[in-house]
Amino acid sequence: MAYQFDFGAVFDYSGLLAQGAGFTLALTAAGAVLGGAIGVAGGVSRAWRIAPLHWLFKVYVEGIRNTPFLVQLMFVFFGLPSLGVQINEWQACLLTTVINLGAYITEIVRAGIQETQRGQLEAAGALGMGRWALFRHVVLRPALQRVWPSLSSQIVIVMLGTSVVSQIAAQDLTFAANFIQSRNFRAFETYLVVTAAYFVLALALRQLLAWIGQRFVVGRRTPRAARPAAPAAPATTAGDAA
Repeated sequence: MAYQFDFGAVFDYSGLLAQGAGFTLALTAAGAVLGGAIGVAGGVSRAWRIAPLHWLFKVYVEGIRNTPFLVQLMFVFFGLPSLGVQINEWQACLLTTVINLGAYITEIVRAGIQETQRGQLEAAGALGMGRWALFRHVVLRPALQRVWPSLSSQIVIVMLGTSVVSQIAAQDLTFAANFIQSRNFRAFETYLVVTAAYFVLALALRQLLAWIGQRFVVGRRTPRAARPAAPAAPATTAGDAA
């Protein structure tokens, strides 16, 4: 007997799917902002070898990059309460996402900062530029411009990786899928819809990050047609040539 597809049994829970997608996006957004702040601080400390922060961030980065996200999540959610730190599912998910993303952003930003030429810093100092202005305009912004594609890809990867938070009953998109298929027993349709939802979210997030980068980081480039034309060279007459 041929299998009868029934996607209506999945879309009957559209509200739960929307709630799960909202949880995933909120977790990604908060993790990107807070993790980005940690990453910038860590990137500067590692690129400029600021002691002792350089060594602290080095240990932090190596520890996070060489352990699974799921293990980190379990450690935070089940391990911290053993030490008397009581947190709920959302707090555990957010803390793990921030810590994980912050480590990767640290290395990405460090690579961008290390590409800054010393001559640019000396020139900015010779112009009397203050430390904050020098850091913002000569170091940080050009570094972010160089690494923005890598930074955007890492945020998307972490967004997809947050699907494991359903293991601690956090009500994300994967949790919604597991709940729905346990009710309608339509695993194929349920996970196909959720796979498509993750695909759409990833594409939309890439486009949003590209727009943010173009608008606030890279900056808009003046179209060639809108650039002022170079003044024409004066025509040389026979008298001028003489």
